[in-house]
Order: sequence, then C-alpha cells, then structure tokens
Amino acid sequence: IPSFIFFLSLYLSLFFASFVVFSLYYFVFVFRVSEFGLQFFPPFLQSLSSLSDLLNHSTSRCFPATFNLQPDSPRTTNSDTRIWICFSNFEILKILVGEVMAAAMNSSEKKDESSEEKGGELLFCGATAWDIIGKRKGAMEGNLVSPTRLRPLVGVNIRFVASGCASFHCVALDVEGRCYTWGRNEKGQLGHGDMIQRDRPTVVSGLSKHKIVKAAAGRSHTVVVSDDGQSLAFGWNKYGQLGSGSAKNGFVSVEVESTPLPCVVSDEVTNVACGADFTVWLSSTEGASILTAGLPQYGQLGHGTDNEFNMKDSSVKLAYEAQPRPKAIASLAGETIVKVACGTNHTVAVDKNGFVYTWGYGGYGRLGHREQKDEWAPRRIDVFQRNNVLPPNAIVSAGSANSACTAGGGQLYMWGKIKNNGDDWMYPKPMMDLSGWNLRWMDSGSMHHFVGADSSCISWGHAQYGELGYGPNGQKSSAAPKKVDMLEGMHVMGVACGFCHSMVIVDRTDITDRLEQLEIYDGKGSLEAESIEEVKEETLAPKQQAAKRGTSKKRKTSKASSDSEQDSDEDNSDKEKEVQGSDADSDYSEDGEEANGKKQSARGRGRGRGARGRGGRTSNGKAPPVKTGGRRGRPRKS
Repeated sequence: IPSFIFFLSLYLSLFFASFVVFSLYYFVFVFRVSEFGLQFFPPFLQSLSSLSDLLNHSTSRCFPATFNLQPDSPRTTNSDTRIWICFSNFEILKILVGEVMAAAMNSSEKKDESSEEKGGELLFCGATAWDIIGKRKGAMEGNLVSPTRLRPLVGVNIRFVASGCASFHCVALDVEGRCYTWGRNEKGQLGHGDMIQRDRPTVVSGLSKHKIVKAAAGRSHTVVVSDDGQSLAFGWNKYGQLGSGSAKNGFVSVEVESTPLPCVVSDEVTNVACGADFTVWLSSTEGASILTAGLPQYGQLGHGTDNEFNMKDSSVKLAYEAQPRPKAIASLAGETIVKVACGTNHTVAVDKNGFVYTWGYGGYGRLGHREQKDEWAPRRIDVFQRNNVLPPNAIVSAGSANSACTAGGGQLYMWGKIKNNGDDWMYPKPMMDLSGWNLRWMDSGSMHHFVGADSSCISWGHAQYGELGYGPNGQKSSAAPKKVDMLEGMHVMGVACGFCHSMVIVDRTDITDRLEQLEIYDGKGSLEAESIEEVKEETLAPKQQAAKRGTSKKRKTSKASSDSEQDSDEDNSDKEKEVQGSDADSDYSEDGEEANGKKQSARGRGRGRGARGRGGRTSNGKAPPVKTGGRRGRPRKS
C-alpha cells in the first residue's frame, strides 16, 4: 500500500507537470500571449524567470552554438521562433520559457509607456541660489543635497523634465500639457513676459493654448514642442537660437523674447535639443530630419562653416554670423536622425540604422574621433559600426565636455572629459561599472551624470552643491557610479541635469509612504513682491533721512545720516544688478579653453570690460567714497 501510494503520487505529479507544459504551449503558440499581455498570471512569470535563468546556464546538445536562446536575444523576440524541433521535453520547455519571457518583456515595455503617460512625482536636488550660480565660487546656501519634492508640484503628474548642461533654469511638463518653468530669468528664458527670477515652478500662461510634450533648455533660452508638431521658443536670441528667422545685417534684430513665439520650422517637429547658444530640431520630413539654428562659432550647427568674418575691413576683430532661421544639415539629407543630444558647444546624433554622428567643438575628445579637432560637419564615429550599432531603445547624452550612449547589449560608452583628474577618453570606451544594468534614462550636467536603471537611480561625477543626491551625510562627488540610496526601489520615469542640479521623475505606485517622508521645498516664490517692497523702502529712506538732517544740527546725527545714505546707495546698485542681470554671467562659458582660445568672441571681450569697470568705479558709475582728514563723508554730487 505505501508503494502504491508513492507511485500514484508520482504519476499524478508527472501528469500535472505535463498538463502545465502543454497548457503553456497552447497559450503561447495558439493564442500568442505576447499579443494580448500576461495580466492573468503575473506571479507565475516570476517563477518562470528564475527557471529561465537556470536553463540558460545549462548547455544544450540539440542546437548549434550560434543559436542563442536567451530571452533578450533578437531571435526569441521575433515571431519566427516558433520552430518545430522536438529533441526532448527539456529543449521544448527551454523554448517555451524564452517565448514567455519575451512576452513578459513586451508587456513591461507597454507598462513603461503607460506609466509615462500617467506621469509621476518630480524630485529635485542641487543648488537653488539661481542668481549667483556660476558667478561665485565656494559654498552657497539653499542647496538641496537629497532628493526633495517641490511644493507647487506635489501631487502633479509630471511626464517630462528638461534642463541643460549649461542651464540655470528648469522645465517640467505634466500629463495635461502644461509647462512649468523656474530658475534664473535675466534673459526671459522662463517665458513669463518678464525678467524676474522664480524659485518655484510656475505655469507659462503663454503656452496655455498648446499641449506641450517635449522641451529643451539652453544657457538662456528654452524651446518646446506641442503635440501637433509646432515648436515655440523664448529667452535670449542674440545668436538666433530661438529660430524665429529675424535677422538684420547678420545679427538678430531682437535679442530677448520673454514670451513664447513660434519657430520658423515648416515641418512637423518630433523632438528638440539645446546647446548653450544653439538649438537642434528633429522633424518627420524625409531628407530634412535635422535642422539647426544659433551660434556657429565651433561648427556645432553642422553646416560646414563657422560663419566667421571681420567686423571691419581694417580691423582684426572677429565675429560670427548668426543663423536665425532653422536650416537642414545637407550632409545628413540621406539619413533619418532619430535621437539627438547637445553639449555646451557640440552635438551627438543617431540615425535609424544605429550609426552615431558628432560635430562641433572637439576639446578633450568629446567628439570621439581620437583627436581634438573641431568638426564643422557631422562625422561618423568608427566605434559604433558593423556589429556595434546602437539599438532602437538606446539612450544618448551629452555633457559640457563629454558624451555618452548605450550600444549593443545595453553597454554604456562614454568619451571626452570624464574626470577632473586623469587622462581624457579620446574615443568611446565602455563603462564597466554599469555592465549588466538595464539603463533606461540618462542625462548629463556640467560634470555630473544621472542614470535610471532597473529599480535604482545611479549618479556620479564632480559636484559641489548636492546635485548627486547622496544626502547630508554622503559624499559630494564620486568618481565611480554609485546608487542614490533614497531612490532605491523606485521606478524612474525620467531624468534631467542642469549646470549644478538634477531632476528625477519617479512612479508613485506602492511608494506613497516613502514619498511622504521626503522633504518638501517651498522656495521663495516670485521675487516681484519682494522687489517692490525693497524699492519702496529705498525710496522712503532718503526722505526720512533728509528730514532728520533738517531738524537736527548735531554732528553725530549728520554723520549717521550720511552713513545710512551711503549704504542705501550701495543697496540700490546691488538691486539694479539683480533686476537687470549681468551680461558677463549670461555670456559665461563653461569651457575655459573655449573662452581663452584662438577664437575670441564678444563674450570674452564683454567680461574683460566688466572686470576693468569693477576695478575703478561702482556699478552706478560713481567714484567710491574717499576718506578725508580722518572723517567719513559722502562725495559731493554733481
């Protein structure tokens, strides 16, 4: 009787196992589960995943060595994998597991697309002192060293974020197509019709009639794309980077556009990217899939020239003719560009065949051509050819002095200035620290990088203001990629990096409690009210002090009033600087070698004049007060 029970149980277990195998076969090959999703047994896929890993490590004697049965192989994701070879139940089970895992991957991709549509929570880390970033070195107040929620965007479904390696402002788009901007605004790059800095995300009212789906940010300009393919821009337009098409004698007629205006791009725009002072559009038109406009100083527009000319026939002063109208790159007319990324003064593009092109400034090897020569036209990188072309889901990123992309197998390659110390990478090299990770998002700032991989967020690079998000007790910089502990286990839906800040979109599903534990940054709001109050105080102060001088003739009172008026004058000059903005800072070049090289532009000369002006006089043009006879006084006004 015990043996009978034993054999009976064994028989029933084998019968049940065969029933499960043939059921899977029926669902996979007849109903094609990959076409309908796997919502009806997701827990069972987890066990199949571990079983697939076990089977993939075992050897197969029935298939050729060139036949790869891994789930992520192109062979297993294709419908041609329904081969009718029945060597053994083990091999059939292996094929079935590969098919089911391919279906699971397809369903996860559909889930990612749906999650992108529903949006997530925006987290911010880095510097928030927008008015002094890049102007002053050293420690600053208000740095957010940990991923932090922003008060105006708490609970808002953000689906896209944008900034730039040379940007001091941010752009966020929600699922309903509203556009939020905040940060520095001295050139109208926030699009609110003024030049007042905003520390809190504010909706751009000028875009209320459009549903914005894409955006990009340069040093002092912003470009957005609507769902109907229209592109609009606002901000600084000195070099024609807004693509408005207006020009006068080689220069744009209007340098600042503080409200959105349409770009002169006749074709339907699919994507956009911004460098420091130039813009790149991708369109759906065959033969003109990529267009550029803006500053051509280093060939970053890709038109084969830098448009350099002498200001006068008898002068050696050089200038660069602006390109205000978007122009298609002739050398890429036969290619269809599908991805693009812009550094400060260089561009990286990928065509539909997976080939990578770079052009622009070549310092530190950021173009990946094994030399530091500037390229005025797109040049293909020889590393990403033949068997190492980029897959359709590859990611592309560009920093101030480096570039990156993912190639075959999801391996991340980088080139250019990777670290402050050490040799530069003159051609693409694999980042072995990130081998095996499923990289889905990446963006680069001035000298730092943020990556969304699997259920983790990874950052590294040179940082000073907490833009890596390691927390108050963590390190500021990291030469090697390191996980952001506070974001571990969160599904990243998008990343963006600015000059010294980072933004991450995370899915709220199952992490509501963790999000509530994060800090919330209120910001200062619009500085408009604060500026008005300060102006009122400054205008009332001299009247009150004049009344004091009229009623009191004491030497001590007179001395105090003169000192207070002197301080008031200094405060007025400081406020004028804040309201008007500093041209020297807006023209600040992140690459020191670009400003000090043989190609001196108007930016370098502007800074020189500013430096000389600061040495002898104050900002309002008056001579500084001088001590006479050991007594402090105010210089006589003319």
